[in-house]
This record gives sequence, C-alpha cells and structure tokens, in this order.
Amino acid sequence: MAEKLDVVKERLSGLTDEELTKEFEEQAERVKTLDTDPSNTIKLQLYGLFKQAKEGDNETSQPGIFDPRGRAKWNAWAGEKDKQPRDAQSEYVVVVKRLFGEIEEEEE
Repeated sequence: MAEKLDVVKERLSGLTDEELTKEFEEQAERVKTLDTDPSNTIKLQLYGLFKQAKEGDNETSQPGIFDPRGRAKWNAWAGEKDKQPRDAQSEYVVVVKRLFGEIEEEEE
C-alpha cells in the first residue's frame, strides 16, 4: 500500500545516518530492477542525487559541447550543489519509491 509523502519523509528524517545510508544503497540497487524505463529527466535526477550523496558537490570540469550526454549528467549533478549528502540520500529514496508506486501522488 502506498504511503503519503510526508509520512515517508518523516520516517526518513528519523533514521540514523547509518540507517539512511543503508536504505539509500538498497534503493540504488532496487531501481535497477524496474520493469519500465524511467524518463531521461528522472534518470538524470537520480544520477545527480546519487553523485551528490556519494561525492558531494561537483568540482569537475563541464564536458564539451560535443558530449551532450556527459554534459547532461554533469548539469544534473551540478544542479544539486550545496545539498547535504543526507538530504540527497533522502530525496533519492523518495524518487525510487515513487517509481515503484509506494508513495501516494499528491492531488493538485
């Protein structure tokens, strides 16, 4: 059964750093088992959050114009600048749980 987003966020905020890292790593493996291929936007969001969670701010040089894929990935990671690794881990977990339909979509 799907949970409400605020319930998931509250549960994640109550985890220790070790527990959250374990949850993050489990979801990082789990996302590889999706039956459907997420959109490129979602893939880039996950990539940026993953890199920020694991390595912190992007201090690498931006790839050149002839590497659009590398540039998109670089931009996704750079877009998470100044985000704390713990926050990036939590957001990553939320995105994956949404992909698996475990979080109720909020109605407008």
